[in-house]
Amino acid sequence: MAFLSLQGIGKIYVSDTNVSVGIRGVDLSFERGEFVAVTGRSGSGKSTLLNVISGMDSYEEGELFIENEPTSHYLQKDWEEYREKYISFIFQDYNIIESFTVLENVELALLHIEDKRERLKRALDLIDRVGLSSHKHQKGSRLSGGQKQRTVIARALAKDSPIILADEPTGNLDSVTSREIIELLYEVSRDKLLIVVTHNFEDFEKYATRHIRIFDGAVESDHAISAPRVEQKAEADTAKKKPSVKKALSDGKSLGVAIYKAKPRLTVFLSLLLLIGTLGVFLVTSLSGEAALLFEKQYMFTPLDGRVVITNQNGAPISDDALKALAEEYGAEDYLHYDLLLDQGNTELVYIPSDDSYERFTIAFGEDYGKNIIGRYPEAEDEVFLYMPISYQPSFGKHEILRPEIKTNSGKCLRVVGMKYFYDNNMDAKMLFTREGFEAATYQYYLSASSVKIGVELVGTSADGGMREDYSLGTFVPLYGAEGAVAYIFDYEYQKTVKTLTEMDFETTVTFVAQYFNYYGGYDGTNLVFTSTLTDESLVDDGPEFSYSGIALSTALMEEIAGDILEESYRQASLFFADNASAERAAELLNERGYIAVPADTECVPDPIDTILNTILGLFVGFFWVIAILFLAFFINLCANRSLAAFKNDMAIMRSMGISVGTIRIGMYVRMLLSLIPAYVTVILTAILIFTSPKANAFFTYLYAWQYALIFLGMLLLALFVTHGQIKKLFHESVKKALKGGNGK
Repeated sequence: MAFLSLQGIGKIYVSDTNVSVGIRGVDLSFERGEFVAVTGRSGSGKSTLLNVISGMDSYEEGELFIENEPTSHYLQKDWEEYREKYISFIFQDYNIIESFTVLENVELALLHIEDKRERLKRALDLIDRVGLSSHKHQKGSRLSGGQKQRTVIARALAKDSPIILADEPTGNLDSVTSREIIELLYEVSRDKLLIVVTHNFEDFEKYATRHIRIFDGAVESDHAISAPRVEQKAEADTAKKKPSVKKALSDGKSLGVAIYKAKPRLTVFLSLLLLIGTLGVFLVTSLSGEAALLFEKQYMFTPLDGRVVITNQNGAPISDDALKALAEEYGAEDYLHYDLLLDQGNTELVYIPSDDSYERFTIAFGEDYGKNIIGRYPEAEDEVFLYMPISYQPSFGKHEILRPEIKTNSGKCLRVVGMKYFYDNNMDAKMLFTREGFEAATYQYYLSASSVKIGVELVGTSADGGMREDYSLGTFVPLYGAEGAVAYIFDYEYQKTVKTLTEMDFETTVTFVAQYFNYYGGYDGTNLVFTSTLTDESLVDDGPEFSYSGIALSTALMEEIAGDILEESYRQASLFFADNASAERAAELLNERGYIAVPADTECVPDPIDTILNTILGLFVGFFWVIAILFLAFFINLCANRSLAAFKNDMAIMRSMGISVGTIRIGMYVRMLLSLIPAYVTVILTAILIFTSPKANAFFTYLYAWQYALIFLGMLLLALFVTHGQIKKLFHESVKKALKGGNGK
């Protein structure tokens, strides 16, 4: 059986208004080593014959055999593999990839050579043999017709296929170059089947082993001139191994890089398109980022590392001595009897007069914020260290502390001795105290949160011999630095201040009465005794400033008043261990001991109403996010498809060259991935700019690594989806129809 055989082959073209015959009843057989010249008038069917043999056009009648295998059942995929394995084509109208250089066009046909250095050497040798060494880096669009033809010939020879089909290979060349090209074809086709369509048989007569004449779509004559130059090789010698997945990926990567570089304007357009899309997804995600926080884990207590919250099962308060003993027994590194503020969050508001606004802080102690701090950590009870989002920087300074003193909404003034900024604006700002300062803040918060009514009897030189004032005060302020029992009581209506210097006495007659209920409610208190004497009106100027009625107590007095209440009513405390694992072990032992002990990182079930509201809000924001993403996807897909025509002809040429569809697909995906890189880099730089800029940091919700991964993955999937759609459109028709100017004939 012949190497290539056509039996009764017929090709019919059908249009809306006409049916025409391309070729009909063609019976031909070919062997390796043949140099076949095909002649005939224009329109006689010569090119159609080559298109059918190459698999770029289908046939409606007969059968084409390749190495005894019929091809009538071939699908498009099979024809792609057939061209990859058997066919090299030299086109009459060049079909050069004009955006590629001469070297890139030739190297494209050498992908079967794995060694890139060998591939380059082989390409340069072929380029030199067709006389284009001086033009090897020139793009196809800048070549003359003859130079394009020589490039296509070099490309066809580079593939080293067993069948070379040439449609008027010398039609655009001068006589000298034509002779050189014919001799080159003759030389390289010694072990191959070479079929040349030509109008000038005389140019090929010296080299041809066979002459076939086509007339009106049929074979008019077929006669041998000489015997084939080699004997037929065994099938195993000519069969090419199916490329490995690794090689397909490598070839696809090389092709993708070449496509990416070949059309700079289109590449910039695509990269800009993906950049706009990725930035859009980033901004939409950042603006709606708080929705993701709605479903974060909720904890029973502030989850500090190593913290265990403990209480008695019977609800009785834990004494300080008992807590200390438990800490020693179970190996706790520290303990805190009154831990109320650890779980309050945003308990202080700091007023910034120049900004006419309040900034929120949580209260902390014993924390370390690492290096690169501004100033120092607090050492006195009225000193604080501020750990804040970068958005607070305009108010508090960049390299130095602009506000060495801050005034809280409770009226107290604190000295700022150090600070540090962070970029995650989902975190709370923190006001770090010394332990003594934290305890004073606890007492102040506890008394201010309680229901307190104070009665004061002023004993002095007034005409009536004395006066009683009742104050309903909700604000208590620590009076730092004062020794002994010192109190400033300020009434906004009467503008009065009383300075008391005495000791508390629970046995004498009541002149200063404080009745209070603790934070948990239900504790009806005691009577506090002051001997209060107004001796000097100028003392009014010595007290702290208040914007409304309040009372400032020395920390010793505040501790004694609040401590008396807390000791009888406060039911929980915190133990601090080296890590969470130690905390969990200690909690188990304490529970066995009869206490109720809970690691602070224990999750809790949120309120059902909150869950419903959060879910509705999350769904709304999620719906908005999805709509925005779909709009961007539609926009990108629409714009990308508008540029598809620029690739249609190039892809068809590659298919005609026998480059595997898999390699082309991978190349298209690689091109899209490379176009995504500028978008990813820009998003990262934009995020750095936004979240390190104080004003922008306050506006956009900080995103975490998993959210960036989601954005990048989403854009990657979108890019792959768009590329997949482009590939489907590029490969849905035959190569002949896809080629520029292809009319199917």
